[in-house]
Amino acid sequence: MNKKILIASAFLAAATMVSALTTWSGPNGDYRVTTDMDDGNDQSGYWYSYDDQPDKGSSTITWPVATGNEYDDSALDPIIDHCGGLCGNVSIGAGNNYPFAGVGFNLTGPDQTGGDVSGWGGLCVTYTSSIAFKVELGPENEATYTEYNNYTAKQKVSATKTTVNLAWSDFKQESGWGVTVAQGEYLGKVAAIKFKFGNQKAGESGEFNIMEVGEYGKCPGAGDNAISAPVAASSVKAMLSGRTLSFSGINSVAAAEVINLQGQVV
Repeated sequence: MNKKILIASAFLAAATMVSALTTWSGPNGDYRVTTDMDDGNDQSGYWYSYDDQPDKGSSTITWPVATGNEYDDSALDPIIDHCGGLCGNVSIGAGNNYPFAGVGFNLTGPDQTGGDVSGWGGLCVTYTSSIAFKVELGPENEATYTEYNNYTAKQKVSATKTTVNLAWSDFKQESGWGVTVAQGEYLGKVAAIKFKFGNQKAGESGEFNIMEVGEYGKCPGAGDNAISAPVAASSVKAMLSGRTLSFSGINSVAAAEVINLQGQVV
């Protein structure tokens, strides 16, 4: 074979390779998220918790059972076994001007080198939570890249198991602080997916359970409770609270149907 053709074929193959996020399921006992981006150290996709205590805060997550496995005392495997997901009680404490605590996983490895997630189309999450939180896309070198003003999508309280489908257009940076980065560039440098309980008033607390995480539209676990955020530039938002489905951003007459996984209008 002609060497030029062989080289061109190799470049074409590399250009068409797209990383995939295998849907993580707590009820299935998955301890690790398969991201297809591991940096070769076989350490990507493990869940961890974090909080503001290194920054003089006092926010905490209290787990229902002890953490740890034979390799790591902080491993969250026992939590996943106990809850069918990642569940705990988060308490927002005093001491930091912007208190927070949360859970997350790295896409490539503990060094948090960024990867390209643009092909995922967005994220799906199945959860319950008695306290509002944000799904956060943590970039590489966030201290200088965004000065911690990362792209986030706010999620509301839900007492019942609910799935949300979040298109990348649902993720926004805040205005007035940090460094603004174009989303197209940003999606090529995402290092971690985080679930952040923060910017709450000190003293607030609540329980949560993160049960599924996957690419947009690929979380099957919520059944009839699944909601999809509108795609593209629409300003319409769908919100589910208990058994009440509401919409905002509709400026003219509109009709909506709710369809379950069997294709039935409910």
